[in-house]
Amino acid sequence: MDSEGQPVWITDLEEGHGNHILHVVRGMEPVEALKALGAEPGAIRPCELPGSRPDESTSLPRAALGTDPGAAAVLLAGSTGEWTFVYDDSGWTFEDEPTGTLSAAGRAAVTSSTTINGDAFFTYAVDGQEIVDISLDDLVLADDLPGMPAELRAAFEAAGVADWEDLEPGEADSLIGMRAACALAGLALTLDDLRRMPLLVAELAQPLD
Repeated sequence: MDSEGQPVWITDLEEGHGNHILHVVRGMEPVEALKALGAEPGAIRPCELPGSRPDESTSLPRAALGTDPGAAAVLLAGSTGEWTFVYDDSGWTFEDEPTGTLSAAGRAAVTSSTTINGDAFFTYAVDGQEIVDISLDDLVLADDLPGMPAELRAAFEAAGVADWEDLEPGEADSLIGMRAACALAGLALTLDDLRRMPLLVAELAQPLD
């Protein structure tokens, strides 16, 4: 984790704690996950992350693609074991119930998002049906964990509550969703780990008016 409680590999990818999303899905290949999230097949390509970003407002995946800053989002995908992750550098894939789409056909999926305003949301779906869909501002672990599916409950327990935040007893901090998604999918990664694994990247273009 970084000093604010976010998984360090996400911090190293992003362009500051702004709008971004982490999707994880079990039983789906990275290329299929990218297509399910709106990437055109011809826009998907292998990715080698650069050594650094050109400026503070450019994520590493965006720098790798060399894309115009006006692109709606750049998606980075890879896999560990049976789980695939997709990192969205601008939070563009929040619309259209992406977790339900990813989890279709018997799969399990999570979407965890944070915004530049500090809002944070978490969705867990199985077989196309959303089972947990919460604003993390409203999450109270002592009340909400017992009703969660076992694998998700274990992920939140592993994520823990950040003790550097000024929180009421039992309440979650805004970055617990990112940590829980990583715990669920076994994403205990560093940037060096990412550089050693096969990665795919895709640009989502701004829609025409």
